[in-house]
Amino acid sequence: MSAIAKDIVIAGGGATGLYLAGRLLQLGFSCRVLEAREAVVSHSRSLGIHPVSLELFRKAGIEDRFLQEGIPIRKGHAFWDNEKLGEVSFEECPAPFNFILALPQWKTEKILEEWVQSIDENAIVRNAVVSGLNDDGQAVTTSYTRDGIQGEIRSRFLIGCDGKKSTVRQLLKIPFSGSPYPDYYIMGDFTDNTGFGEDAAVYLHSDGLVESFPLPGGMRRWVVKTQNRIESPSLSLLTDPVERRTGFRLHGTENSMLSSFGVEHYLADILYKGNSLLAGDAAHVVSPIGGQGMNLGWLDAEACVGVVKKAFKKPRKKNKLFKAYSSTRRKKARIVARRAAMNMWLGRSENSGIFIKQLMILVLRTRLSVHFARMFTMRGVEK
Repeated sequence: MSAIAKDIVIAGGGATGLYLAGRLLQLGFSCRVLEAREAVVSHSRSLGIHPVSLELFRKAGIEDRFLQEGIPIRKGHAFWDNEKLGEVSFEECPAPFNFILALPQWKTEKILEEWVQSIDENAIVRNAVVSGLNDDGQAVTTSYTRDGIQGEIRSRFLIGCDGKKSTVRQLLKIPFSGSPYPDYYIMGDFTDNTGFGEDAAVYLHSDGLVESFPLPGGMRRWVVKTQNRIESPSLSLLTDPVERRTGFRLHGTENSMLSSFGVEHYLADILYKGNSLLAGDAAHVVSPIGGQGMNLGWLDAEACVGVVKKAFKKPRKKNKLFKAYSSTRRKKARIVARRAAMNMWLGRSENSGIFIKQLMILVLRTRLSVHFARMFTMRGVEK
């Protein structure tokens, strides 16, 4: 075998790739993370860190920083139009992380980046755009461009964590099956003037879903379902429906982020080929409604750690290990996608009839709320 520069190359230095790199470095593997972005993008994007992920962070010994920076959401208020139906409490979920931690994704990625660099200050290579790969059966040579200069790294394994437009997945010629949903949203972060404190709120309104989550620094995230895609979002396109559907007036509050988005569901037909694996959005894309996509990526990453560790010890079983990883993670992705689709379905205006209202009352005001809370916090997909 030719000399291998690194044990593992990770394409993509987002939330999934950074966590994966940190865990592999902890175990003594040599890694390089090739990330196309110059720096962490300062956009709040995903914000919910679920208990299953906090358990992973505790295993890695990094949970304290997240707990210091984030806000624990222990309860969600559910409304039908402006009528309160009940509450979902996470208090009866398994301790100690019986809450969802609210933390903007940029801060999450910054914490992970600093953790990785504390183990190996050279592990993350930014401005590095992956352009090719060559797998000779023994190792993978990954080609990339950085500041106009061509580079190569030879590694035993390559793991693609480079998002839904994954270059690694495309180079491996792995099909990505799925389609967009007919659902569109606008979201923004505003000064919190609700009185909900550290609680979340969800409005199943006859005009469409509204979600509201606390953020650090006295801010609050608002997500509003729209009838059509909004190409150029403006404040009034969010604040007006929030006021109509919830009664809260956001005019005059501070706004720090505004964006619109559609939602999609895609799943790679297989999550490995040769000496390469896929994880995170490179492997699957699920609707962000419910906030489980980023967390699913971390669960993929932890599974990758176990697979890679075994494959180094028993290289002859690599194909069997990679195949099992692919099968298991695809199954988990389908479960998460179904849960996200259910959340979207409940938030559509056409599903605001009396039957659904009575069903929600039954769930929220009986012991079924405990099972609902466990499902919402990703229990059942953590292993």
